[in-house]
Amino acid sequence: MTASIPPRSLRPGALRSLPPGLDAYADLLRDTRGLRREHAALREAWLGKLQIERREDTLFELEVLLKGLACFANPRNHPGPPRRAAVVAQDYREPLVLAREGMQRIIQLCRVLLGERERAFVFQRYLEIQLTDDATRTKLQRGAADQSTPEESLFVLRQSITHLYEVTGGVARLPRVPFRLFYATLSLAHREVAQSRFFNPLVALEFRPEFDRITNSRLLELMRQVPGERARRLVALTFLSLFRMLRYLALMEQASRDARRPGGVLYLALAALRSDARALTSYLTNKAGTQLAESFEQDVFRVPAHEIAARYDALMHEAHGLLGIKAAVGGVAANLRLEMRRVFDHEFPAPDGHQNSEDLRSALTTLIANLRPALQNAVLVLGRTLGARLDEHGVFDDAAARRALSERLRRDVWMFAQIVRAFGSKASAAPKQDERWAGPSSLQFVREFMAYFRSMGYPLLRAADYPRVDAFISALSALEESDLADPTRLEAALQEASEFYVFLSELFEHIGQRDELKGVAFDRRAAAAALQLYLGD
Repeated sequence: MTASIPPRSLRPGALRSLPPGLDAYADLLRDTRGLRREHAALREAWLGKLQIERREDTLFELEVLLKGLACFANPRNHPGPPRRAAVVAQDYREPLVLAREGMQRIIQLCRVLLGERERAFVFQRYLEIQLTDDATRTKLQRGAADQSTPEESLFVLRQSITHLYEVTGGVARLPRVPFRLFYATLSLAHREVAQSRFFNPLVALEFRPEFDRITNSRLLELMRQVPGERARRLVALTFLSLFRMLRYLALMEQASRDARRPGGVLYLALAALRSDARALTSYLTNKAGTQLAESFEQDVFRVPAHEIAARYDALMHEAHGLLGIKAAVGGVAANLRLEMRRVFDHEFPAPDGHQNSEDLRSALTTLIANLRPALQNAVLVLGRTLGARLDEHGVFDDAAARRALSERLRRDVWMFAQIVRAFGSKASAAPKQDERWAGPSSLQFVREFMAYFRSMGYPLLRAADYPRVDAFISALSALEESDLADPTRLEAALQEASEFYVFLSELFEHIGQRDELKGVAFDRRAAAAALQLYLGD
């Protein structure tokens, strides 16, 4: 179940150029947004001719905020503890103010990207206001609405967001903004972005070569080694999504250091982050198994009947590798869902108007300190499942990343050790054979433990190379299949849990001796508080 896919030997520094359909990574970068080929070429040429500093970063921030503006209309993408009051009973004036701050930043970014064309926008807006002839004004606006080039598309977007910025200024003066008015206002922004020919980032799990290109050659080759077209696409999509979310965090970190950027920028970026994370976890949870199964089925049916016997071992090896990928992406999804819920519900203030700049910076620092190592670890776990230690191949190998990952791993090892110990105690106290008719609820703790294992335990097994991983998972799976307490299965699971607890305790001590953690004391109180939040979720 956890077998790794061995890497193929290739000429150092050389990456094969695969035809379309076989290089899932390149296909995702090229096709997920749905731009026509000629439009993609025009956009690439336009970006290449821009004479501004950090042009890719500027364009990335613009598109993140455009996506965040649409996602912010959904209260599920707002941080803060869940509210008991119904949506229709809440006041959305402060969230609208934050959205308007984000629009202001969008307008600034459009001005930078338009360059000299910005003067034309100012002049046209002046003419629209001064003209008294309605027919002439309509003709002027129709001429400006053409989107045959990226400049014209950006011009139209700048015009639409500017008008919406003025409208929200008036709406925000109301003493109370009900949800329907808030949603209707931001839906206008959603419509304008969706109609943009060259700047529409609203597709779920979409990527662009300007922002999402991966330069690490070992990681690129690792994605190409996955057997099966659909399996390759699943792995490439997971890697690209995780790196995209890491870039969201870097953008928010940079924005928090700039006093000129309002707090609305952070809330819109967070909304885009949560929307992407929800899309990824949903995709991995609901479609990963089907995608991997169909991928293996296609490979099997390509084998001629007379070669099945000769290739049996190779096919079984591939099947076990795909099972390992399924377990890995399932663990990534479960852990990411848990992490997002925790940081959004507990570590960032709700958009209620009570936050100030210092509070936002402090909360963002905490959020990034917890979420970045979780995303980085997900990348490393998936790489380890595919047979490579990505941290040894130039991925997250700087000193700060190593320390953050080690601190996170040490905390997670301690936390899951407490969960394993509690599982052992409950398993020891489970009803005996003559008491088994106590009911199926007697094994509810097994199902709860399996949920914690999928979100926390599996990544630890992969990261730490636990030697009894197959036996541990087999014992837990057998126990989970029972509706009532089976003494034999329960004893096997209890024995494996005891072995795993000893391993985790030794691993905890070993991690604390790493060079990057020398002199760094373990904060047991903070770890206990984090564990309480995990268990509460």
